[in-house]
Amino acid sequence: MFRPTRILQAVLIALSTAGCATTTPQAPATGPKPSNDAALQASSKKTTLVQIKSLEAPASIQAGESRSGRTQFFKLNGELNDDLVAYSREVASARQIPIDVVTEILQQAQYNETAAKLMRPTKGRIKRSWVTYRQRNVDPARIQGGVQFWQKHRLALDQISQTYGVPPSIIVSILGVETVYGKIMGDFKVLDALFTLGFAYPDDSRPERGQLFRDQLADLIELHYQGELDARIVQGSFAGAMGMSQFMPGSLMRYAVDGDGDGRIDLRNNPTDAMASIANFLRAHGWEPGLPVFAPAQLSSANKGMVDGGIFPKLNWTQLQEAGASVKGQSQNTGPWQQAKLGVVNLVDEPRNTTEYRLGTPNFFAITHYNRSYFYASSVADLASELAAQMGYGNPN
Repeated sequence: MFRPTRILQAVLIALSTAGCATTTPQAPATGPKPSNDAALQASSKKTTLVQIKSLEAPASIQAGESRSGRTQFFKLNGELNDDLVAYSREVASARQIPIDVVTEILQQAQYNETAAKLMRPTKGRIKRSWVTYRQRNVDPARIQGGVQFWQKHRLALDQISQTYGVPPSIIVSILGVETVYGKIMGDFKVLDALFTLGFAYPDDSRPERGQLFRDQLADLIELHYQGELDARIVQGSFAGAMGMSQFMPGSLMRYAVDGDGDGRIDLRNNPTDAMASIANFLRAHGWEPGLPVFAPAQLSSANKGMVDGGIFPKLNWTQLQEAGASVKGQSQNTGPWQQAKLGVVNLVDEPRNTTEYRLGTPNFFAITHYNRSYFYASSVADLASELAAQMGYGNPN
């Protein structure tokens, strides 16, 4: 856990929640749950001052190198190898950390063969299956667990949703897909995982991956120096993600927020902090209150050729219409999504030789910044819809 006052650089944004179809106020404890229309009427009377935390990422650490299969990082006397010495000096200089602190942490790191194995490319090409992926993530256990989690944390969740303009269903869904609501957060030493993947990434054809993990290791060391966590013992996934929300050290540093105002941020043990941090992350990456995740559009064969695989929407509704897109349902079914940038999403199922196409709004692409996968973002949206249907409000679409 860490104290937000030491690293928070916030931008205050005045956000009016009027017209936000997916932002709902806290539902009453008894009696019927509010409809989306009732929620809209209530939320449109309020204007919330949103504190969006978004720090600029520091420059990458250029020193150090990754070599697949490497297991030796130290000299016989226990000192760091030359490339790790260069890395430690650059981290110390760039992050303004005493060199002895950086060196001490690196000397305690160990190669983790399991982390390397789990990140190693598979032999042969695995066929992509949207149907299988969705079934694995939008499953009865996650739906039931999500409803229980939502009911238990409803007061805090609805306040966070009102504050950030992110539907409660999306927040809960991400927690479900990431860690099954905190049940599976990982038991790897984050220091060892990042050290291994930063200096011995198991695919030499992807040097940018080793670079990414070396930068995350620098973030972890900086958080340790600030007293925000103990880099020597903190646990997470085999890739170094931590807490209920599975934030990498850089995301923890730049986007995590104190959800309950207790002066600390604890993403492992405090669901309110985890929920608020997810909402803040999405807003910082382009989430627009009031937009659905997927636009209610019927796509043509020409539209389906507009997939670019990116994580930023580039098309406008006029372009899509000219290529044959139309609004689903009644012609009056229009909305602010038609003024937003859009992107065609392809959900491929190779074993079944099928592809499902959807039209993503900026909110879909905001989710892809959490995990750069169309399958992931679509599963989050679909699980959120299932949870909202069970709860009676908060539908993201």
